[in-house]
Amino acid sequence: MFNKARRTRGFTLLEMLVVLVIIGLVAGLVGPRLFAKVDSSKVQTAGVQIKLLRGAVESLRMDIGSYPTTEQGLDLLSTPPTDPKLRERWKGPYLDEAVPQDPWSNPYQYRVPGEDGRAFSIISLGADGKPGGEGIDADVGTTKKPGADAPN
Repeated sequence: MFNKARRTRGFTLLEMLVVLVIIGLVAGLVGPRLFAKVDSSKVQTAGVQIKLLRGAVESLRMDIGSYPTTEQGLDLLSTPPTDPKLRERWKGPYLDEAVPQDPWSNPYQYRVPGEDGRAFSIISLGADGKPGGEGIDADVGTTKKPGADAPN
């Protein structure tokens, strides 16, 4: 009557190890692909944001008669200028919110004149936040040639 062994319910150490190995294999196969998708979506997001910023800069230029200087930067899209002459013509804000940061939490770079004699450049410095780079660290940007309507 008391000789019956009582069986406890639960997992053995071997069963737990097998489950952990399976989880590790699945994570090792799926993880890199998932992270690659996240990285490429950040690059696409930066491109879309840059195009929207470019459109806002063009609207601002049409109102005040010139592109913001590099010193004024993209902040002029959401903050009125201090120059009284420009303030009269400023019809902003040109963005619903403050100028966003890029998907890697770095500020967008705005330059006038832009690269290669272009009117202006808006650039994200990529994941590393430094000029140049390759892959996910590569710069993402758009420039506008004087008199051109399409981004390059």
